[in-house]
Amino acid sequence: MEEMEEELKCPVCGSFYREPIILPCSHNLCQACARNILVQTPESESPQSRRASGSGVSDYDYLDLDKMSLYSEADSGYGSYGGFASAPTTPCQKSPNGVRVFPPAMPPPATHLSPALAPVPRNSCITCPQCHRSLILDDRGLRGFPKNRVLEGVIDRYQQSKAAALKCQLCEKAPKEATVMCEQCDVFYCDPCRLRCHPPRGPLAKHRLVPPAQGRVSRRLSPRKVSTCTDHELENHSMYCVQCKMPVCYQCLEEGKHSSHEVKALGAMWKLHKSQLSQALNGLSDRAKEAKEFLVQLRNMVQQIQENSVEFEACLVAQCDALIDALNRRKAQLLARVNKEHEHKLKVVRDQISHCTVKLRQTTGLMEYCLEVIKENDPSGFLQISDALIRRVHLTEDQWGKGTLTPRMTTDFDLSLDNSPLLQSIHQLDFVQVKASSPVPATPILQLEECCTHNNSATLSWKQPPLSTVPADGYILELDDGNGGQFREVYVGKETMCTVDGLHFNSTYNARVKAFNKTGVSPYSKTLVLQTSEDTDSEEQTLPFPVPSERLPLRRMSPFSSTLNLQPSFPGRSYFDFRSSPHQLSLHSSLQSLNAPVDIKKLLAVAWFAFDPGSAHSDIILSNDNLTVTCSSYDDRVVLGKTGFSKGVHYWELTVDRYDNHPDPAFGVARMDVMKDVMLGKDDKAWAMYVDNNRSWFMHNNSHTNRTEGGITKGATIGVLLDLNRKNLTFFINDEQQGPIAFDNVEGLFFPAVSLNRNVQVTLHTGLAVPDFYSSRASIA
Repeated sequence: MEEMEEELKCPVCGSFYREPIILPCSHNLCQACARNILVQTPESESPQSRRASGSGVSDYDYLDLDKMSLYSEADSGYGSYGGFASAPTTPCQKSPNGVRVFPPAMPPPATHLSPALAPVPRNSCITCPQCHRSLILDDRGLRGFPKNRVLEGVIDRYQQSKAAALKCQLCEKAPKEATVMCEQCDVFYCDPCRLRCHPPRGPLAKHRLVPPAQGRVSRRLSPRKVSTCTDHELENHSMYCVQCKMPVCYQCLEEGKHSSHEVKALGAMWKLHKSQLSQALNGLSDRAKEAKEFLVQLRNMVQQIQENSVEFEACLVAQCDALIDALNRRKAQLLARVNKEHEHKLKVVRDQISHCTVKLRQTTGLMEYCLEVIKENDPSGFLQISDALIRRVHLTEDQWGKGTLTPRMTTDFDLSLDNSPLLQSIHQLDFVQVKASSPVPATPILQLEECCTHNNSATLSWKQPPLSTVPADGYILELDDGNGGQFREVYVGKETMCTVDGLHFNSTYNARVKAFNKTGVSPYSKTLVLQTSEDTDSEEQTLPFPVPSERLPLRRMSPFSSTLNLQPSFPGRSYFDFRSSPHQLSLHSSLQSLNAPVDIKKLLAVAWFAFDPGSAHSDIILSNDNLTVTCSSYDDRVVLGKTGFSKGVHYWELTVDRYDNHPDPAFGVARMDVMKDVMLGKDDKAWAMYVDNNRSWFMHNNSHTNRTEGGITKGATIGVLLDLNRKNLTFFINDEQQGPIAFDNVEGLFFPAVSLNRNVQVTLHTGLAVPDFYSSRASIA
């Protein structure tokens, strides 16, 4: 019951409501407090004057404009009223419960009426202190707002139940405890006051005296004042307007104000809304129960964190004590980190406890208030606030959403101290007898002709200088993280070749090597820059056809190779690239140092791939290790290659194994999400050349361009050259360029693609050098 007290206090004065009225926003205010926060707007800005002047601003629009002038979103409360030049600016004040309100716009006029009955100035505006909604009062003033009889009854019952003992109501000084209550007088008496003021003779002898507790119950159950209509004070509410959501009287219906609205019986709607509020409370009650259990869990977490902290500190101290005295300063630093983590966890959990406790108190208060409202026997008064309470219950339940009752912190400490490497280093300390005449080994030389990359693997080879006379006991190979970070050791041993797996696709790595012997370590070799292949598929390609002799060194692996999985990476395909820099060794610089002409074919990326059955249309038929493709349908179907390209120069060919001079197969590149059931180039995801037995066309986004004479027959060869350095796509037929450059400004990730039907069969050939014509042109450029 005590938690319900927040629902029973006025947001302006901070005290229990006195003669509460219901605002259109469903919030409540004391009638006197509502009068205190009224603000008088200038006559020229009133809704009546606006309508008289012919402006088309509706009442709703005016309320919005007035709200904009009264309330600024930059302020958390209310500012002074400065919406009109003629209105004096007044400073805002704070109520006892922290809500910022307006002072009266002018001193109240001297009148013999009470403040609640005093007339309200014309064009007065009131702003709800809780939701900040503003509205202009009509001619009735505050009398136009209905009184919340239910809230008055709840406050009365709450104040009565809060009193531990019922006191005499007639004692002059310190009231004594009441012993009886007169049901007719409705007064509590102590024994002396009863004998003095209520003698058991005369007319008072017929009054019935009952114990105080019984009298309080009878008072609570006594019929309360029935609320009357706000428009017709002499009429009681007897019906309920469904459209306006308010009780109405018969006179309201006769005057026609609600004649076209749906009207239902007051008692039926009273029972319906009570049922809806009870159902809404069931869900909120479950959330409150979960919140209580969650608070118990959080409090247990505090204890577990305390215990884990003590245990962790003891373990840390034990580990630090195993080290020498020189590590004491480090031990203090580690303890400080643990304490910081400890305080951080406690702070997070305590903050969550505090936040959850406040929300739970508010939820429980609302529940208690709603339960008391449900006990109300006045249908009219109940229906005045039932809609608002139902909305508030649903809103409060939604606030206990997903994640609210989840701990923001774990009880475990994620810190761990591993002292085994340091202890091992201490145990390995020993004297080393160094001969002054024994030098360190010479700097190793990386053998560029045997270094390569394949997919996300890199193979590196090195050797000692030919004239070196100092033997090396072993070598240390280091590689960076592919992002310009620090070097790390990936191999230590006697071998002169190492393969490193698990690198990132489409990344640039720097590699270096040094030799060592008992005397010491040699300087590092020159840094080699390696480029891994692009990310499309992680499967290792098995070459289904003979590898050219010049390709064999790229696949050379050492039986003593060391494998290191640095980090999981995305799929990809094989091609390699070496980059040059002023201080780094690369394939380009090594060729120049040998005074040999630069061969563009050797500098371009070479790709090995096959067709991808996983992404192909279901009518596509693959054979010959997914290198030969045909179709089971007369309609065009699309199949893609497994390799995707986003940089470099790539060339592949397709030979026509079967062709009957009727269909128009298409060849080119496409995105992964290209349409698979139409000819290649029909959508904006493909760039293609389709060809028949006499001529060809380029097609993209269903646009045909560059008709060129010359077609294909059985046995013909179609070449596709994708130059992502120059961002263009070129086609060849039988080693002759077909038409001009087909497409320019191509960027992104592209997959080789073919579309055909059952009358065509083609075979894919990859790992090919670019045509001589294009190579010579690239060399000149």
